[in-house]
Amino acid sequence: MIHETLKFLSEEVNKYLSLKMGVLAEPRLKIGNVSLALDNTLTGENSLAGKAILSLVNVEEDKVAKQQENYARSDSSTVYKSPPLYLNLYVLFSVNKPEYDDCLQWLGHIMQFFQHQQVFTPITHPNLDPKIPKVVIDLFSLNFEQVNHLWSTLGGKYMPSVLYKIRQISVDENLTVSESGFIKTIQLNEKMKTAVSE
Repeated sequence: MIHETLKFLSEEVNKYLSLKMGVLAEPRLKIGNVSLALDNTLTGENSLAGKAILSLVNVEEDKVAKQQENYARSDSSTVYKSPPLYLNLYVLFSVNKPEYDDCLQWLGHIMQFFQHQQVFTPITHPNLDPKIPKVVIDLFSLNFEQVNHLWSTLGGKYMPSVLYKIRQISVDENLTVSESGFIKTIQLNEKMKTAVSE
């Protein structure tokens, strides 16, 4: 679900950028590793030069949303399966343009989009994968030290960027571990009754 979520978000942001700045043949935002943006050996389709870049920088388990039950009941049986894994994704939107003014303008439009649209569901956005029940996006602020650590880890020089937290992406293989019927009657052994009464 990680790839499907990021692909959906990049398509939605690209639509918004086209609405604000006009339609281009190439999308303005690409999913990619921001650390490769300064690599001069990249050419052609893989090049991130002159683009806004969507990079996944961290994944964490959402322990608050974690379900403890490992079973589901139907009318006729109980199905045992591993509970879904709920994730929070941290994604970085960076703008790799030669003109600093363009970087700030693009970044401003990306932030305006998420200020306007923070929650996505299959009802509000039919092109969202139906396996994704909801995507919630929150701005995630970093202090100067954290920004320094992030860009040092990414191995690149700082670009105008903003970090967002995407909440409750679920990963569920949906495989049944075992299945059993309900206990409908209980029979007591006669010897057990006498042993208990004595």
